[in-house]
Amino acid sequence: MGTCIRISQKTDQIIMKIKDDATTKEILEELEKKIAKLKSIYKEEKIPIYVTGRVLTKKEIEEIEKVIKQNIDVKVKFDTPTELGLHGIKRTFEKEIENSDTKFFKGSLRSGQRIEYEGSIVLMGDLNAGAEIVAGDNIAIVGALRGLAHAGAKGNKKAIISAGVIDAPQVRIANIIKEIEKEEEFESKKTFAYVDEEKIILE
Repeated sequence: MGTCIRISQKTDQIIMKIKDDATTKEILEELEKKIAKLKSIYKEEKIPIYVTGRVLTKKEIEEIEKVIKQNIDVKVKFDTPTELGLHGIKRTFEKEIENSDTKFFKGSLRSGQRIEYEGSIVLMGDLNAGAEIVAGDNIAIVGALRGLAHAGAKGNKKAIISAGVIDAPQVRIANIIKEIEKEEEFESKKTFAYVDEEKIILE
């Protein structure tokens, strides 16, 4: 197995780059091995560590930060957005997410209600106007999509949205927004949204 963490030193920070296809287990195991190297860098000054590369989950961020801070008193910064949603996206990326963690919610969401999850979300009901779902990966709605659905909310353009019928003013995938005009008529009902060539396609 090759290295999944590359460490380099700049004037104002240490760069720790994680390979895009690295698993959580691989990252933590290699980080434990490289702590000695990091410690040797911090004998004199403690410039911050900047973690970049693979987009991480909240849990992965916490675990990486814990391993580093248990051994070195240093500030750790992450390229990965810590919040879901357009305002949190720092960069777009593409990652296959067919096997992402999934959370199921029973019932419909009414206006003013919001759910979010770092993995995929399945809503066993309708997403009504004024309600909102934000998912780091895919969104699947058994009923009608009339509210705001934002898939790939950390920047993944390979995320998809599916619903019994899409009847919303807009849908969002990563940092791409598709406005659906009222006068826009479809020959058949749309149930699927995905990104193709930087545009959201409805099918």
